[in-house]
Amino acid sequence: MNNKGISICVASAKGGVGKTITTLNLAGIFEVLEKKVLILDFDLTGGGISAALNIPNGKSVYHFAYDYNNNQYQEFKNYVTKYDDYIDVLASPKDPRQALKIDPKYVEIILDKAVFNYDVVLIDTNHDLTDFNILTLDLADTILFLVTNDPLDLKNMRSLISIFKDLNLKNYKVLLNESIFPFKDYFGIYDIKNIIKANIDYVLSKDFYIKNIDNFIMNGKIITLDKKASSVFAKDYTTLMGICTDIFKEGDKHEDA
Repeated sequence: MNNKGISICVASAKGGVGKTITTLNLAGIFEVLEKKVLILDFDLTGGGISAALNIPNGKSVYHFAYDYNNNQYQEFKNYVTKYDDYIDVLASPKDPRQALKIDPKYVEIILDKAVFNYDVVLIDTNHDLTDFNILTLDLADTILFLVTNDPLDLKNMRSLISIFKDLNLKNYKVLLNESIFPFKDYFGIYDIKNIIKANIDYVLSKDFYIKNIDNFIMNGKIITLDKKASSVFAKDYTTLMGICTDIFKEGDKHEDA
């Protein structure tokens, strides 16, 4: 393990594109790779990581910020909840009103502490360009943008990519998630690249559409940790594995530099 881990922000230009499920699936792959993972639920007003994993929503981002602000901060491990031997979660606030009380400055403080305690920090966000989310995008080592075959999503993504290019930010990859809307196939890959004015780095295919996904959520299970996942969803499991290994290797190179 490096002295410092890597941070990956899973983001999008629109809601409902599969960010939370993708974050969980990436966490599962990193567990398979025997990496210690923290999932930061920075969807402060509607985060669903704790609910999806059936873990108690105890202390949250709000408690961290409150204690830090009032000189009551304890060890970082006291604010996270364990899912299994490899995955921990720092939950979003139970009460959405608490989100308004969290100063964006705590993004950097939390990330600073997280990357020195974990190999990988996965950040789940919402798509709103709040000060909190903008700072998260700015500070993450890598941003994984999810986009779908949806006209509104593609237009929004084009605007977001344009902003990144104007700011000369290049630390992002684009994941086309065809599994979230398997019956929407308005555009081919070539058309999508032209619309968003960016490359498509990875694709989750329609074959990864999971009809019984509610069963996984109700049971608090991560799809990529299912024993059958690597064979039943071989192509997309390999894609997710590629995403994780690519980003982790890039993080190692940055550390060496």
